[in-house]
Amino acid sequence: MRFPYINLLLMMICFCAVSYGQQQNLSKTLWYKNAAKNWDEALPIGNGRLGAMVFGRVESELIQLNEETLWTGGPVDANPNPEAIQYLPQVRKLLFEGQNGQAVKLMKKMQGPNTNMYQPLANLFLKQKLNGSVSNYKRSLDISSAVATTFFQVNGTDFKREIFASFPDQVIVIRLTSSKKQALNISLGLGAELDHAVKIEGNEIILKGKARITSDERRNQKPLIYSDSLHRNGMRYQTRVKVIKTDGKLSADSLLNITNASEILLLVSAATSYNGFDKYPDQDGINENAKALDYLSKAEKKQYNSLKTSHINDYQKYFTRLVLSINNTGDSLSNIPTDERLNLYKSGNTDFGLEELYFQFGRYLLISCSRPGGIAANLQGIWNASIRPSWRSNFTTNINLQMNYWPAEVTNLSELTEPLITQIKHMAINGEKTAKNYYGARGWALHHNSDIWAQTNPVGEGTGDPKWANWSLGSPWISQHLYEHYLFTGDKTYLRETAYPLMKGAALFCLDWLVEKDGYLVTAPSTSPENSYLLPDGTKEVVTIGSTMDLSIIRDLFNNMIDAAKVLGTDQEFANLLKSKRDRLRPLQIGKKGNLQEWYGDFEDEEPQHRHVSHLFGLHPGREISPLIDTIYSNAAIKTLMVRGDEGTGWSKAWKINFWARLLDGNHAYKMYQELLKHSTLNNLFDTHPPFQIDGNFGATAGVAELLLQSHLAQIQLLPTLPSAWKQGYVKGLVARGGFVVDLYWDKGKLIKATILSKKGNQLNLLTDVSLQAENARQTRRGKLYYNTLKTVTGKVYNFTTDSN
Repeated sequence: MRFPYINLLLMMICFCAVSYGQQQNLSKTLWYKNAAKNWDEALPIGNGRLGAMVFGRVESELIQLNEETLWTGGPVDANPNPEAIQYLPQVRKLLFEGQNGQAVKLMKKMQGPNTNMYQPLANLFLKQKLNGSVSNYKRSLDISSAVATTFFQVNGTDFKREIFASFPDQVIVIRLTSSKKQALNISLGLGAELDHAVKIEGNEIILKGKARITSDERRNQKPLIYSDSLHRNGMRYQTRVKVIKTDGKLSADSLLNITNASEILLLVSAATSYNGFDKYPDQDGINENAKALDYLSKAEKKQYNSLKTSHINDYQKYFTRLVLSINNTGDSLSNIPTDERLNLYKSGNTDFGLEELYFQFGRYLLISCSRPGGIAANLQGIWNASIRPSWRSNFTTNINLQMNYWPAEVTNLSELTEPLITQIKHMAINGEKTAKNYYGARGWALHHNSDIWAQTNPVGEGTGDPKWANWSLGSPWISQHLYEHYLFTGDKTYLRETAYPLMKGAALFCLDWLVEKDGYLVTAPSTSPENSYLLPDGTKEVVTIGSTMDLSIIRDLFNNMIDAAKVLGTDQEFANLLKSKRDRLRPLQIGKKGNLQEWYGDFEDEEPQHRHVSHLFGLHPGREISPLIDTIYSNAAIKTLMVRGDEGTGWSKAWKINFWARLLDGNHAYKMYQELLKHSTLNNLFDTHPPFQIDGNFGATAGVAELLLQSHLAQIQLLPTLPSAWKQGYVKGLVARGGFVVDLYWDKGKLIKATILSKKGNQLNLLTDVSLQAENARQTRRGKLYYNTLKTVTGKVYNFTTDSN
């Protein structure tokens, strides 16, 4: 006779054992049944300053570490090419004569050094001795708590590793436990690819090293040089791993060994000698040893539960501000490993939960890599394993750095823009010298690339293609973020003391950069970043006069400056000057195909499906083009996107989500979101160019927000372009310009309720495709659209319902 209750008991025991590693928010968890085979499958954690990629290997775990200030080089040379200034008049003359090829040759003579590179900190190795086969393996990352977990069983014993990066305590915390007493036998080691030395002191492993003074690329490698004769550059760095608590026995050989333990608590502390963008990291560097020890000594006084609680509380004060539910998915399909879900999605399976997860994963990454007081998120956030990372893992300023921060304001993470604003301040200081030394111009200039040292000169070192190396309008584009921060927060003190002076500096540069051609003001030389065009005779060209992107960026800056001067009640004479110059800018042009013209002439693209769609800046992130403003230009934008196609890199697809959302075509935007997930997403949900670039994650998150809420025009649009597949759901915590926090609920594809918190007491102007009711709101109808106006009071919540509710 069988005993079914015994089978049931065994099942319950197994369930409880597995749940030992599963106490997580399933809908917000990435999880896998196998360890990461490579870096692109490892799981990222970070506290803004420290980052780690957790592989989840059983017997030979690898945790790859980063510290956000570890870069090559040192402060910039403010005038690296004194001969450059003489070439600008010659370049302009050649361009106006149609001798573009000769102009390109001279532009290469105007180039300066390439940027420095973001570097990996160390590798933490964890070797575990096991007797028996592994079962019930699971590794996971709960983005609702920012805790990564690895769980497995061996011969009935449960093993669990928890790891998180604490912002309050500025350390990485690792806790290893076993369900059976004295079952943990662990050996720990540290290593690095950069110059370093490792020693073990009692219960601590210490790695000390230096970064290089120069940078290079994989395709053009240079000797690894770690110091100069004056001992100025070469960032010093340090990593410490300390056993804080264990019931096991410690010993050391080449590794730090812990045997017969039931619990092991490790703290990872790290620091560099970075002391500011204008200080030599070796000669003038801070004491990285004291800094790393200080973090460690404070954190080790706390119990594990205290460390974990303060970490989660700190993280969740950002993360829980926004909730998204699509089609009431809940935990549906969360029982399927994330890589398998992604593969099923690629095969055409519907998974609204994965779409929610990817959106929130973008917010998780921004919280984890960009914290107030720190460094701006680079091309890879803070996660990089290579001493020669792709594109130097720097700040690429012709789209990528900007895209990193697109979701910050609208998804309720405004404070996380502080590192970007600080970086802009630094670039403005160096950029003043670049503007003067390279062009004899006022204000500040920023070109294609920057780094932790706030480099601003044209890069390329004399061999770079000017289509990217000499692009010169980084300062007006990045200044858009300064004004956007004001529009969302309403902080006039910030606008007056920080944003306006920086924006004015960019505007002064633009005024001096503009020249007259055929009765209009244009830029010369000009590019449309990284793209090329063909003349009627088939000649390839990379430089033009007055590219659509250039003039759209300048028009955007001038408009923002004019508005800001009005808000502040200041600088009216300068605002009037900008108005007169703005009105003389060459207007948008429509080509023979009905598309928005990219170049000065109506030329064919060398690569019609190029990843950059720079000439649509006025559509997004600008506010010049919209179906609500002028269908002539918006239809030209549609034609442009149809010609460009739906292919491209991960970040390019992310930009197209935003483009189509601004064009109020939610279904096409949704298609691009699906394309990005299907074809440009790694198994750990990192975006891939390829290789990994974090901007695509951020751009996609921003794009989803644009589907649900838009506020770049005069009205706040509620559910402006909801995809038809998202039939019901809600979003709570989106932020609109003007200082409004917005909760939206929809059913059958239509808005049914909105709850809006006024944080600044501004007038609320709403635009919807359904009629709304609210106390004291005044509604008018124009065609199929409804306009609601309401005077608000600071701190008050306003409820809107549809006529059917």
